[in-house]
Amino acid sequence: MESTDHPLPKKANETRPTASSPPPSPAEPERERTKPPVHHQWWKRGLLLAGAVIVLAVGAYFLVPWLKTALNTVSTDDAYVNGHVTFVAPRVAGQVVKVLVDDNYRVKKGDILVQLDKEPYQVQLAIREAAVETAQADLIAAKAQVRSQIAQAHANRYKLEHAMEDVKTQIANLHAAVATLRSKEATLELAKKNLQRGEQLRSSGGISKEELDQRRQTVEVDKAAVEQALQEIYALRAGLGLPPQPGKGKELTDVPPDLDQTFSTVQSSLATLMQSAAQFGYFPTSWNSTPRKAFEEFYKQDPHHDLDAIVAKLIPKAPAIQQAEAKLLQAKNDLAQAQLNLRYCDIVSEIDGVVTRRNVNPGNYVQVGQNLMAVRSLTEIWIDANFKETQLADLRIGQRVRCEVDMYGSRHEYEGRITGFTMGTGQTLSLLPPQNATGNFVKIVQRLPVRIELPHYDPDRDPPLFVGLSVVPYVYYKEPPDENIPNAGQVLQALSPLPQAPKVYPPSLGPTGPRP
Repeated sequence: MESTDHPLPKKANETRPTASSPPPSPAEPERERTKPPVHHQWWKRGLLLAGAVIVLAVGAYFLVPWLKTALNTVSTDDAYVNGHVTFVAPRVAGQVVKVLVDDNYRVKKGDILVQLDKEPYQVQLAIREAAVETAQADLIAAKAQVRSQIAQAHANRYKLEHAMEDVKTQIANLHAAVATLRSKEATLELAKKNLQRGEQLRSSGGISKEELDQRRQTVEVDKAAVEQALQEIYALRAGLGLPPQPGKGKELTDVPPDLDQTFSTVQSSLATLMQSAAQFGYFPTSWNSTPRKAFEEFYKQDPHHDLDAIVAKLIPKAPAIQQAEAKLLQAKNDLAQAQLNLRYCDIVSEIDGVVTRRNVNPGNYVQVGQNLMAVRSLTEIWIDANFKETQLADLRIGQRVRCEVDMYGSRHEYEGRITGFTMGTGQTLSLLPPQNATGNFVKIVQRLPVRIELPHYDPDRDPPLFVGLSVVPYVYYKEPPDENIPNAGQVLQALSPLPQAPKVYPPSLGPTGPRP
């Protein structure tokens, strides 16, 4: 009978035994069937090798920069953006008419933010303008008054000269009266001699009694004439302020040589002249001076003794003119203040920035200095980084800083430079600094604020920075500081060349104490 069994198909990887090969043991066929193929093992090894290479490459890509940064920089996560803020406050009180901005408005310097009611200040401006016109008119009147006073002083000067001429005339009259007296005395002497000769001739009958009586009468008349002339001289001397009878050894014509300077009427005229001169600001050095000395002192004010030049110098110094000019200056200053107050009704921004914290509305009545809003600067931005005191050993002004802002991740970086170190740690500058003198002291690593400026920051070009944002600064302390930064390589900044305030002393005190 023919068999129906068919042989089983052989597997591709099944090997047939050869004559030289030993017969397989009963367990070998089972091991051969479970052994994996050789090409499957190489594929897994290649995959693992490629994965390891990729992991090493990625690790090197991220790890090498991190190691480089860690070895060459000092950083801290206690840093934030800071900037200047200007508080907007009115300079004059008034009612708010318009508020032209709101929070987050970007403004530039000079933009009007708030407008106040201008009508009250316009009225004040008109009043001040009228006061200036009045003061100008008063100044013109004062100048006219001073010129009138100068003319009066000029007239008084001629009165003084006339008084001096009167004294000289009286002295001349005195000399004439003395000459007349001498003439009358000579006539009297001749009459006496004629009478004496007549009395000698009477005994001999050589002269009549009538003629003798006439000679006696002539003597008496001449005596009366001499007495009259003498009394006139006494009157003239008394009129000149002299004793009627001169002293022993003095002549009737003896008078002081400067009588025309010291006579009472001359001194009275001089006093009147000085009084009129004082009205336009001229004061003599001595009130006992003579006219001659007073004129010499007056003309010393000009090297050429030019009266017009002296008067031209005296007019601006006249008290009435100076008082009128002071009032005019005060009126002009009041006008300028009124103009400023009117201009201050437009409250403007003093810096470029962004409006924040607005708290004013139309209709509010605001006072001087009241906080209306704040303007944060966009360009005057810096970073305050609070480094540990153990990190400050190698930090210096001018070192380069790479700043990463959390708001933009690590994709946006800002280049900065260290510009200064705050003179005090954050703990000592706090509102309530600790009192370590109590003895309960625990040493804590302090942080010192370091200021980092951003010299190339432009808010219109770079992603904007906002005050208060967290920053991670990396200071490249191994690089040399930027020499363009002032005080590069130093810890303290140099002494700032600030202007000195003038030293003003009270009128009663001097630089070394009370004035003598």
